[in-house]
Amino acid sequence: MFSYRHAFHAGSHADILKHLILIHLVEYLQEKPGALTIIDTHAGAGIYSLKDGFAAVSKEAEGGIFKLFQFIESGHPTADSVKKYVGLIQVENVEGELVTYPGSPFILARLLRPQDRLKLFELHPKEIDILRHNVRELKQAKQIDVYAEDSFSRLKGLLPPPSRRGLVLIDPSYEDKQDYRYLETAMEEALQRFATGCYAIWYPALARREAAALPDRMKKIATHHKRSWLHAELRVENAPGERRLQASGMFIINPPWTLEKNLAQALPILIKALGIGSGAQFVLKSFEV
Repeated sequence: MFSYRHAFHAGSHADILKHLILIHLVEYLQEKPGALTIIDTHAGAGIYSLKDGFAAVSKEAEGGIFKLFQFIESGHPTADSVKKYVGLIQVENVEGELVTYPGSPFILARLLRPQDRLKLFELHPKEIDILRHNVRELKQAKQIDVYAEDSFSRLKGLLPPPSRRGLVLIDPSYEDKQDYRYLETAMEEALQRFATGCYAIWYPALARREAAALPDRMKKIATHHKRSWLHAELRVENAPGERRLQASGMFIINPPWTLEKNLAQALPILIKALGIGSGAQFVLKSFEV
């Protein structure tokens, strides 16, 4: 259960897709002045070194954030949303060299307004201690709550937030196949309690039956609750013998109306920047009630 560490995948193509979408969701929801509550269900350590540790072992950032930076530095045109995402990564690398990658907790923390709250969940016994230490270093630390608890069971108790304005990021490792079932249960309960919340669900696009079925399962849940949805998937390679993750997706329930246009501009750029061979492609679908 505790073999997965976020650091292995820091700065990967999957992180790029997840964080690009996350930034847009937060900034859209912040267009209104009311307080926003953001919940990150599987927070990890918060921020990662790309030069040593797990990220240096996996080298997934080489096909992700390093490759994207090289693409942009070479003068290729890019979308505004990609520039904004890159800007937030650069905030953590003030010396100019790309050595650090912020996970979702740090990206979200940097986006908080004074009235907003961020709630982070992490169960890994080593990650939680690192997360707490890293959060204490942030100037936004007083706006952040850290829980060493099972987010799937705690989520419904946090909904709806006091302001009735909230964003929930759900991105488990899915190493335990039960995560797919826990996710479905959590989403059913969450939508019963807080139907108007924005829910961003990340998943690895794998040959595993549960992974392949996840988007359709989420569509069924959203349709049952009469909620709009958006489905985006980024595949950077299609090599059957390659063991590294080649594709991942995001499923958004109650997406902002601006997100589809945003991704229609950004995803072709990511294919050009990160794609390997003719198997690189993206999926972008939506449904509005």
